[in-house]
Amino acid sequence: MGKRYKVGYTCGVFDMFHIGHLNLLERCKEQCDTLIVGLCNDDYVRNVKHHEPVFPEADRIRILSALRCVDRVEAVDPYITSDKMAAWKRFGFDVLFSGDDWKGSERYAKTEQELAEVGAVVEWLPYTKGVSTTQLKEKVAQLNDKPNDGRTVNKED
Repeated sequence: MGKRYKVGYTCGVFDMFHIGHLNLLERCKEQCDTLIVGLCNDDYVRNVKHHEPVFPEADRIRILSALRCVDRVEAVDPYITSDKMAAWKRFGFDVLFSGDDWKGSERYAKTEQELAEVGAVVEWLPYTKGVSTTQLKEKVAQLNDKPNDGRTVNKED
């Protein structure tokens, strides 16, 4: 039996790749023949998220490209990231996958309406509970604050 959609699209920073990212991308791919991932470029991370990416966009693209569930990865700028119709014009998807934390927001109500006018839909996917890049950064910071437990640590690793 075929999948529900031909071309799916999702977008994200995907810095410090973790199981939540993998779960999201696998759920997307389960529903479409071709999954395109828009990777928020370094400019987006600096100017919209207001921090330096842990991994540069070239590394993040390489990581995502290595996944079986991802068919295509392209860096996207803040304009494409925020304007889903611009993303649709660029990528021609018939489904936009988005986290369900945006469901019901004014921004996405407009996006759903605009996409419907061109025959595309939004599919809402749940986030993996208990894991996020922010939580990972906090955990690393906590671990760095702990005294050495006797093991030798190479700071260059």
